[in-house]
Amino acid sequence: MMQTMNNQIKAARIIAVILAVCCLLTVTAFAAESGDVAGAVESTWVAASGQIKSVVNNVVFPAIDLILAIAFFAKVGMAYFDFRKSGHLEWTPPAILFACLVFTLTAPLYIWTIIGV
Repeated sequence: MMQTMNNQIKAARIIAVILAVCCLLTVTAFAAESGDVAGAVESTWVAASGQIKSVVNNVVFPAIDLILAIAFFAKVGMAYFDFRKSGHLEWTPPAILFACLVFTLTAPLYIWTIIGV
């Protein structure tokens, strides 16, 4: 009984410390003196949209392209070995991966026009 009480006291202390740290580290966000939340969000979006576009073009799309290229070549290799084993070529999975790869390779050219950035 004493052991469970000590565990409960330790858990209560840990929770109290976590709550205290959360309260100390939270920052109140003010939209503006007029309370215009939409204007604050719009101005933040305008300021950050260039950085978001740069990160997505230079990091996200190349990472997705790399993953899809590796998956495509692996699937083509597996399809070749399956063809040698069974004599039937399953071309649908490599075709889907190739279409996705082409889509993500060309996406930076038109995606920002669609989104409006």
